Amino acid sequence: MTTISTSSPNAEISSERLLTRTEVEEIFGFPTKRYLEIAAMGEEGPPIVRFGRTVRYRVGDLRGWIAAHRVEGESGSDRD
Repeated sequence: MTTISTSSPNAEISSERLLTRTEVEEIFGFPTKRYLEIAAMGEEGPPIVRFGRTVRYRVGDLRGWIAAHRVEGESGSDRD
């Protein structure tokens, strides 16, 4: 398992580094690789870098996408 801090702008991992879907899942805590596959097809997910059939994600793009989807003032307890 890869352990990389993503909590600050000065995190250990370079914003330019390209990650596989598995690495994105492990590092950023996405629920499944399948979510990223479906989101990429519907253009709803984070930006991708494509090399033929190979898909990668820039760390900087992931951080920006996560920040853009942050919802403040909402707690998980009122979702019942």
